[in-house]
Amino acid sequence: MKFWIRRTLAALVSGIVVFSFAACSNNSGQQAATEATETPATEAPPPAEATAEPEAEEPAVNEVLSEVPRNETLYFGGQQWGAINGWNPYSSTANNAMAIAGTVSRRLIVFETLYMYNLLDGSMIPLLADGQPVWNDARTELTVKINADAKWSDGTPVTADDVAYTYATHLKYETGVGVSNKDFIDTIEAPDASTVVIKAKLGEDGTAVNPYQLEDYINREYVIQKTWTETVEARNSDAEAFKNDPAEDVVFSGPYGPYYDDDQKVLYVRNEDYWGVALWGSLPAPKYIGHVMYADNGAQKAAFTAGDIDVNQQFISDVQNLWLQDGLPISTYIDEAPYGICVTMPSAWYNMKSYGLDQVAVRKAIAFAIDYDAINQNAMTGQSPTFAQAPRSLMNPTAGEQAMYDQAAVADLQWVGNDIEGAIALLDEAGIVDSDGDGWREFDGKKLTYNAVCPNGWSDWQAAMEIVAAAGEKIGIEITTYFPEWDVYQTVFTDGEQTEYDIFMYAGDGTGPTYPWARVRQRFSSEFIGLKNNWTGNYGGYKNDRADEIIAAIPKETDEAKLKELYTEAVKIYLEEVPSFALMYRPEVFHAVNETVWTGYPEEGDGKNIPPTDLTDGYGIAGLYNLKLVN
Repeated sequence: MKFWIRRTLAALVSGIVVFSFAACSNNSGQQAATEATETPATEAPPPAEATAEPEAEEPAVNEVLSEVPRNETLYFGGQQWGAINGWNPYSSTANNAMAIAGTVSRRLIVFETLYMYNLLDGSMIPLLADGQPVWNDARTELTVKINADAKWSDGTPVTADDVAYTYATHLKYETGVGVSNKDFIDTIEAPDASTVVIKAKLGEDGTAVNPYQLEDYINREYVIQKTWTETVEARNSDAEAFKNDPAEDVVFSGPYGPYYDDDQKVLYVRNEDYWGVALWGSLPAPKYIGHVMYADNGAQKAAFTAGDIDVNQQFISDVQNLWLQDGLPISTYIDEAPYGICVTMPSAWYNMKSYGLDQVAVRKAIAFAIDYDAINQNAMTGQSPTFAQAPRSLMNPTAGEQAMYDQAAVADLQWVGNDIEGAIALLDEAGIVDSDGDGWREFDGKKLTYNAVCPNGWSDWQAAMEIVAAAGEKIGIEITTYFPEWDVYQTVFTDGEQTEYDIFMYAGDGTGPTYPWARVRQRFSSEFIGLKNNWTGNYGGYKNDRADEIIAAIPKETDEAKLKELYTEAVKIYLEEVPSFALMYRPEVFHAVNETVWTGYPEEGDGKNIPPTDLTDGYGIAGLYNLKLVN
C-alpha cells in the first residue's frame, strides 16, 4: 500500500473504516483523546480529484480493510488519543504516541535507540548498538559500537554518522532533546562508520558535568537517518518548519512502519525486510499493529473486554474482577495486587505563579489534608502501595530505591494524609485565616481559590483530583476541578510560563539507569523554569539553590555513603518545601492483555525477563516475538 494513499483517503474513508471496525466489535468507534505527545492539527482536505470522484477511491479503501485481518493484527489501547499529525521524530507535535513516545524505556516499534532498558533488572540491552558502552578512565567519554546488521527501511546501513548527525540536528534546531542535553553532552562524534564517541560537557574542575546524562541518552533517544534528515532540512526554510514537517517519507529502522491513519485509527505494518531478524531470530509475530481512538476509559474498557484490544495501557478499577468474576481471558503481569510493578508517582504539581502557592504553609496544608487512602481505594482500587507501606519521599516503592536514603532521618517529615487538624494548624500559625467570614481563607486579604486539573477521560486521575478538591474545602481553601481534553491539557502544563492551571497532575518517568537522580532533577531542577514545551520536569517552576547543588553533585559522587547523604537531604527538602506531592504509586505503563486472539504475553515468573511495558517500550518489545495465535 503506497503511503500517500493514507492522506488522500483520510477524510473519505473515515465513515467506511469506522463502520467496518464497529461491525466486528462491540465498541462504537468513537473519536478520542489518548496518551499522545502534542496537539493534533486539522487534517488537510482531500485533493480535488478525490472530492470530485469519491467512488473511484473505494477499491483502495476496500484494499486497506481487506489487508488487515484480525488474526494478523495486534490492537493496542491507551497509547494513542486523537488523530496523529505525522511521523517526524524531531517533532514534539506529531501526536503519534505509538511511534514516538515513551520514557527511558522508549517506544521502539518504528524508531530505535542504541540500547533497550529493562526495568526488571536495570540492564541496558544492545539494539542498534553492539555490546555494552565503554567509559574512558575519566568518565568524560562514552564509546558505543554500532550493530553491523542494523539497516534502515531503505536498506542502507545504520552508521555512527547517523548517531552523530541526529544529536547535531537536535542542537541545531533546539528540539526538546537538544535543550535537555546541551548542558551535559558536548558532542557526539563518529571517528569511523561503526564507532560513536559521546563527549561530556566539562565543568571548571575538568570532570564531566553529568556523566549520568550520557547513559540516559543512549537508552532514551532515537537514532535518525542522516540522509533523510538532510532531505527534510532541504525542503524547510526554518527550524519551526523543520520540526513541524509531517515526514510522510520517513525512513526508520524499527520492525514496523506507517500504513494507514485517520481520525479514528492508526495502523502500522511490519517491515518484512527488518534487519532485526539477525538479532531476534525472527520477525515479530503480528503483521500489523493497530490502535483505535476511544472517547474515554469507559469506551476503551468495553473494547478491551470485548476482545477488540489485545494489549491495554489503561488503569482498570478492580481489574481482577475481569477474570475472577467475569471469567474473561484477561490477565495482568502479576496476578495479585498491585498487578503491575509500581515505579512511578503521579503527582500534583503546584504552580508557583499562582497567588498564595508560593507560601509553604499553603502547599503543605493542602498536601496534609488529602485522604490518600481514599485515592488508593477509590481511584486506584488498591492497585498501589499505601503511603504507610511506602512512606513518601523522592523514591519509588522498589527495594532498590528505598535503600537509597535514610528513612529514619526524615520520618518526622513524612505524612500519610487526611490530617485536617494538622493542616488547619499550619494555616492558622501562618496567619492565613478566614477574615471576612465567607468560609474561605485569605492570604494578604485575597481569597485562596485554585483549580485542580487533569485530562478529561482519565478517570482514575479525575477521581484523585476530586479528592484533592474535597480536602481544600475541609481546610477553607476553595479548590474546583477542571478536566480539559488531553490535547489541550498537555500544551498548557508543559508551558513554563503558564498561569492557567494552579494544581495539576503529571506522572513523569518511573525508572531508568540514572534513577533516582533523574527524579530528583525532575522535581527540583531550576533549569526547566520558564522552558517552553517542557516535558522533562519542574513543571510548576520551583526554585531552590541547594536542590540545584545536590542535583549537580550526585552524578559525580561515587562514595555510597555520601550518595545516601545527598539523597536524604534532597528528600528532606522535598518534604519540607512540597513543590509537588505524590498522589499514588503506579506502574510506568499499565499492562493488561486479552488472550482471545493472541497468547504468549510476558508475565511474572515465566523466566523470560521481559518487562511489562506493553510489548512496545524498551526491552518489553521482546514480547512481540513470543506471541502466538490462540486459534
